[in-house]
Amino acid sequence: MKDISLVRFLPKEPKVPFINLRMFAAALSVLAILASIYLFSTRGLNYGIDFTGGTVIELDFGEEPRPDDIRSTLADLGYAGGTVQNIAPPKSENKSYDFVRVGIPLQPETGDAGATAQQDALKAVEAGLAEQVGPYKIYSQDVVGSKVSGELRTKGALAVGLALLAVLAYIWFRFEWQFGLGAVMALFHDVILTIGVFSLTQIEFNLSIIAAILTIVGYSLNDTVIVYDRIRENLRKFKKMPLPEVLNLSINDTLSRTILTSMTTLLALVSLYILGGSGLRGFSFAMIWGVFVGTYSSIFVASPLLMLLKLKRGVNTGNAEAAEA
Repeated sequence: MKDISLVRFLPKEPKVPFINLRMFAAALSVLAILASIYLFSTRGLNYGIDFTGGTVIELDFGEEPRPDDIRSTLADLGYAGGTVQNIAPPKSENKSYDFVRVGIPLQPETGDAGATAQQDALKAVEAGLAEQVGPYKIYSQDVVGSKVSGELRTKGALAVGLALLAVLAYIWFRFEWQFGLGAVMALFHDVILTIGVFSLTQIEFNLSIIAAILTIVGYSLNDTVIVYDRIRENLRKFKKMPLPEVLNLSINDTLSRTILTSMTTLLALVSLYILGGSGLRGFSFAMIWGVFVGTYSSIFVASPLLMLLKLKRGVNTGNAEAAEA
């Protein structure tokens, strides 16, 4: 049987000069980080109802919903910040079409006036949809208050921060402090660029995107740890080889694994993005971006940072004296 595996198309011993490209990569990363910070500070993020508060209603139009018509209706009514999302009905419903979830942002008033304003907005949207889109049945209705949405924003940021701290502690314990700091700096790079691309595209930023960012942290860390483990192994094996050569050798040793893992992951994510519907589009887009940026940072950020942090051969990386003892 003919071998059609992808492995045979990859060089067995690649010799790509990644470390020689570190200055170009560093300039590119710095520019991308500055651009992300600028976009976030000027445009911000398109927060979903989870983070802004508001009312979410699920509607059954008795046929396949028309999201564009619903969005234009919300815009005509003055609720351009509203969200529209197709959702599959429960299996028990035996429906052959999707429902639609409509999110109405929380109105600016506070206290009793705010509650009244939110109710008025809900009534206006319901009347407008019935008039311009067609009759429907309300399947469910949920309200997310400003206090709850504020807590979700805080806890989402806290979850990402604690994940990065846990990574720093583990890598520091498992390797040396230079590895831990390099891994966390690479993960910060990935998170900032992900926030920047969401600020640029204005794709809705909700709790599912927080879950995607945490998944990106795990994926990128997995790539980085594999490269770091090979670096540590080669430092023990080649005790007199200069550090830049050891880093380049280690990256090339793990290159085929990195390419194959990234490509197979992307196949699943692209399928999810195309076929998963609008409900999963934001999450899958974040993951696709995360695979690209995570692979890039493992090669061009995490490893060259070890040179900047002046990694030396120690107990955990292969000291000649320690080996003789």
